[in-house]
Amino acid sequence: MIKTDKYKVLLVDDEAEVIDVIKSRINWEELGYEVIGSAQNGVRAFELAESFLPDVVITDIKMPYMDGLELSKKLKDEYPNIRIIIFTGFDEFEYAKEAIHLEIEEYMLKPVNKEELSKLLIELKHNLDQEKAEKLNVQKLEKYYMESLPLLQINFFVSLIEGRIRQADLSRYMSDYRINLNSTYYCSVVLHTSENSSSENMSPLLLAMSVQREAVERIQSEWKGECFTYLGNTVFIIELDSEEAIIKLTDDCDKFCRWADRALSAVVTAGIGRPCDNLINVNSSYDGAREAVSHRVIYGTGRAIYIGEISPKEHEFTNATDNAEIHDLFKAISIGVDEAISKAVNSEMQYIKNKACTLNQHNLITMEMVGAFYRFCSNNSIDFNEFCDNLKDPYRDVPQMDINRLSDWVLEVSLKISRSLKSVRNKSNRNLIIEAQNIVRNRYQDPELSLDYVCSALNVSNSYFSSIFKKEVGKSFVTYLTDYRMEKAIHLIVETNEKSYEIAEHVGYLDANYFSYVFKKSVGMSPSKYRTLNQAK
Repeated sequence: MIKTDKYKVLLVDDEAEVIDVIKSRINWEELGYEVIGSAQNGVRAFELAESFLPDVVITDIKMPYMDGLELSKKLKDEYPNIRIIIFTGFDEFEYAKEAIHLEIEEYMLKPVNKEELSKLLIELKHNLDQEKAEKLNVQKLEKYYMESLPLLQINFFVSLIEGRIRQADLSRYMSDYRINLNSTYYCSVVLHTSENSSSENMSPLLLAMSVQREAVERIQSEWKGECFTYLGNTVFIIELDSEEAIIKLTDDCDKFCRWADRALSAVVTAGIGRPCDNLINVNSSYDGAREAVSHRVIYGTGRAIYIGEISPKEHEFTNATDNAEIHDLFKAISIGVDEAISKAVNSEMQYIKNKACTLNQHNLITMEMVGAFYRFCSNNSIDFNEFCDNLKDPYRDVPQMDINRLSDWVLEVSLKISRSLKSVRNKSNRNLIIEAQNIVRNRYQDPELSLDYVCSALNVSNSYFSSIFKKEVGKSFVTYLTDYRMEKAIHLIVETNEKSYEIAEHVGYLDANYFSYVFKKSVGMSPSKYRTLNQAK
């Protein structure tokens, strides 16, 4: 059995006596080698090399069938790590050195000198030991790299959603960290698990981890993407085939939130950001997803909220300034909680105090703030001038206010804009409800009319539509549709002599038995009994 700690040597010479002499004169074990075989021609030597993969081949040049030069070439082509020592006669020595354009370890003259060969083998072993150590070190580094890869990937994703990755570096990072995100569109999803929903036996952290595990299994079974934890939330970067796919993604996330409530007793809110066509811009989608989650105070928890449906227009608050406080103020205005608006105004005033060291700086910062208000209102289809009261020129008048007057004015304007936004949002919602009700009035006879049908026609997610419909109408859309159909059915029962199955077809039911079941559940009696009682009157 070959010892694994010795380097394997193959001897090749057409004279058996030469092979025996080399075997007997060298103390192979002491030098760290073991002769694993011998051959008397190049063909046989190559066969043995294929079988035993020696570390060192010592070969003569002149041999039948395949000489030492051809053998060396084939070995270097097939097994470049094999070290080759060539020995030959004096008259062939210069020829061998000139003819071989290979990485030959050494050339030796016959007859083989024991001391010279031993010295060469010692040097060769030192080189082989170094090479082996380097290989082992590379393997260790590769193992360490693979163990560190999940953390490296998470660091990359965090940097990506924070906008700290440059376009020029994106491909290199994805290659280095073995990340495969290659799609037409991308978006971010943030899953927020309420800490108040965990039971006494389950810590909020464990509950959030349980939610993340289930979300990976259920959401990533339908949607390709990456998942990681950031700031206590579960974050997905999802690949989309088209921008329209965001609606289905929202509905799937909404289904997961409802499932988590039933199965895990976890109140999970999913925020979905707008799609982007470049992975480098997924940070904007992430900001939108976080903003959508913050709107749970308006639209409720335990559901999915798509930022594109709750904001009248796609917008960025402002990129013209590094003023993070003004961003927070606009978010508070959008959500519409007075206490949060007041707190954000105080932060904005503190920012102005810290930044405005001179009168010119004060004027510049306050004018930038006015400009940000104009852009925010414009993006939300409202006129900022309507909130400025007696100010003829806000760009001129606002910088002249002292800090107390400025604080009062910003708070007053912010509250007015917030209420106006709420009115615009309610108007938009009412228009959406009116459109849905019109669809019901025009299509209630169609058996295919459903929540999915209406949402598809209005290009909104089931989650968003169901939420605002129940809020505006006081009942779910399915209940509204059923009630409307039952009203029409009652009219036909009382005013006509049509059979029950005919009435069922007129109000969108293909199954007369199911129609009778729904009618009895809604009215409290069967269609035939209702007809008897009401026609008798």
